[in-house]
Amino acid sequence: MCSASILHRPVVPVPSLVIFTAQSNQKRFAYSTPFKHPSFRFGFSSLQKKFVVSAAKEQQLPDLKPKEPGNGKVSLPEKGGGEGNDLGWLPAFPHVLIASMSNFLFGYHIGVMNGPIVSIAKELGFEGNSFLEGLVVSIFIGGAFIGSVGSGSLVDKLGCRRTFQVDTIPLILGAIISAQAHSLDEILWGRFLVGLGIGVNTVLVPIYISEVAPTKYRGSLGTVCQICTCLGIVASLFLGIPSENDPHWWRVMLYIASVPGFALALGMQFAVDSPRWLCKAGRFHEAKEVIRDLWGSSEVNKAIDEFQSVIRSDDLDSSWLELLEEPHFRVAFIGGALFVLQQFAGINGVLYFSSLTFQDVGITSSALASFYVGLTNLGGAVCALYLMDKQGRQRLLIGSYLGMAISMFLIVSAVSLPINEELSQSLSILGTILYIFSFAIGAGPVTGLIIPELSSSRTRGKIMGFSFSVHWVCNFMVGLFFLELVERFGVAPVYASFGGVSLLAATFAYYFTVETKGRSLEEIEMSLNPNLPGRNK
Repeated sequence: MCSASILHRPVVPVPSLVIFTAQSNQKRFAYSTPFKHPSFRFGFSSLQKKFVVSAAKEQQLPDLKPKEPGNGKVSLPEKGGGEGNDLGWLPAFPHVLIASMSNFLFGYHIGVMNGPIVSIAKELGFEGNSFLEGLVVSIFIGGAFIGSVGSGSLVDKLGCRRTFQVDTIPLILGAIISAQAHSLDEILWGRFLVGLGIGVNTVLVPIYISEVAPTKYRGSLGTVCQICTCLGIVASLFLGIPSENDPHWWRVMLYIASVPGFALALGMQFAVDSPRWLCKAGRFHEAKEVIRDLWGSSEVNKAIDEFQSVIRSDDLDSSWLELLEEPHFRVAFIGGALFVLQQFAGINGVLYFSSLTFQDVGITSSALASFYVGLTNLGGAVCALYLMDKQGRQRLLIGSYLGMAISMFLIVSAVSLPINEELSQSLSILGTILYIFSFAIGAGPVTGLIIPELSSSRTRGKIMGFSFSVHWVCNFMVGLFFLELVERFGVAPVYASFGGVSLLAATFAYYFTVETKGRSLEEIEMSLNPNLPGRNK
């Protein structure tokens, strides 16, 4: 797994994949209503669809109560589908796809430095300086932290659509500055700007999808983000192959990174804004148009009533101090704790050592090893797509962390037990793949999905900003200290600690997380907040 000879290499902190998935229960459908938007038609008139939904008896929204006395565990029972026509996922899909270009950029910038960092260091004059090589990679995380902190206020003031467009400025400029860099300072500034844009987008995309997608397809449409992240990683790894022979190819790769930014800025000009934000801004007519086009005309009055039941006239701009009040404090605590546990369960360390693990069994190409990791992650995404709405967020999160714990203890056994080398290598490979697969079906997607679902309409942007700022801080800390801990204590104790944190995360998910599948965001908010007047309706 590891030897002292490789420990001088800089750690490349890899931002964990924030993915959002689910599978719809809808089974019967026929075709009818075309998608339309006042400013633009995406060309779905030939795919007119009409979904037939069986009516379900309206249930009274229950209070959240502990399952067992004193354990603090709460749950939200599922609610059947409402009456009326269901337009399905298709009308919202183009808007989600455009927003998910941000995740493509996220994935691309995760992998873009893996191969070319050696060529960059040689050309810019800091070859062999592991600290500076690590700084070029890690400053991305510093920018992402600042972007995450500032994203909440931007979303409150501008709405998701305009924030997406403003955020393309640092993404495009950062990619171009990095591509034409001729000094260490220039490449650092470029990477910082890219990180700044990515930090905003990691907060923005889950908020936008959760607020635009119909309730029963909220997780399914979120899957597009995961796929785009995986495609971005694969694209960067594929484009990085020529860099092994061309020392200047890294510039081409970074110039290419600016193209999705232009596409995102243009595409968002034709996308809708969140109907919930439009209501908070007092633009009810526009909100009704968006709901009618994306969710169906039968949903307009019901949705507007729900929106108005949870917003106030001063809702457009919330205060950070409100996160200290209930129920916002509880959700912020859950969001921050989930990201702390996610990062200290060791995803970045395992990803870093995965290429070394594959080298032990003869896969010497780091690009090929990363490709196998990408396929594993994609396989986990497909499983999450099927399981999210069937098993629920909470159960999937618990199962994911238990799988990660088993994987870590399997690798520890392979390293520590007196077994032959071939069996040890096979167990290490199996443990690594199982760990990444387990992460991809729960710890990654559920963490990003459940936080905006639990957050109130008023504080959703700031709770997401706080949660992701915690994510980036923990991400940086793991990257900074991981190799030092491995060098001092060895692989087995470090991986065993990752397994222990995974077990702790599973316990936390059992006692503190709330099941949200099948509920509208307003229903969840009214259940969590006893002060809302619509809670007992």
